[in-house]
Amino acid sequence: MKAIVIGATGATGSMLVDTLLNNDNYVSVTVFVRKSIQIKHPKLIEHSIDFSDIEQYADLIVGDVLFSCLGTTLKDSGSKEAQWRVDFDIPSQFAAIAKRNGVRSLVLVSSFGANPKSNLFYARMKGELECAISKLGFEQYIIFRPGMLQRPNTMRLGEKIGVAVLGILNSIGIAKKQRPLPTKILAEKLAKAPYILSNGMFSIELDKIFSFGR
Repeated sequence: MKAIVIGATGATGSMLVDTLLNNDNYVSVTVFVRKSIQIKHPKLIEHSIDFSDIEQYADLIVGDVLFSCLGTTLKDSGSKEAQWRVDFDIPSQFAAIAKRNGVRSLVLVSSFGANPKSNLFYARMKGELECAISKLGFEQYIIFRPGMLQRPNTMRLGEKIGVAVLGILNSIGIAKKQRPLPTKILAEKLAKAPYILSNGMFSIELDKIFSFGR
């Protein structure tokens, strides 16, 4: 298979790229980035692009499966409008072009609690993205809804505290379905999904991700 990845510089995306490059089921991995990921590999195809005008790169968005891992935080983006641009507009535009170009499968990293009718901005945004992509009619559409991610060497204090608190709760039998998910494990599950699932739409919820594909 030929993979396409957006969000390749993020914690999950970077781990996914490494996983795909070392997976024999994938013959090529095409990434779209703002700046180079500084990886040399015979299977890797890198395109440094201007994300404000995706359409001009439409002829490059070709392959068998698009992995959509793009996302940011409200703090990093600076406003809800800017976060919406990164988390909704760009992924939905890539998805539409990919479908137009004959890409048959899309794997989306969404979020626990994603719901287009949610009163919470982040959950509503992720839910609306899921719905927007579902309307495109991919032959295979796989949604992963992770919760708290455990990123290696994270510098985010809130994330460190959240992972620590969940770890304590899990150790005493509380919130086991919401235990932190290491990005390495998520990347492995994302890479497996297109070739172990059939055509159709699938939603892999937080509490099912750990056991998925075993």
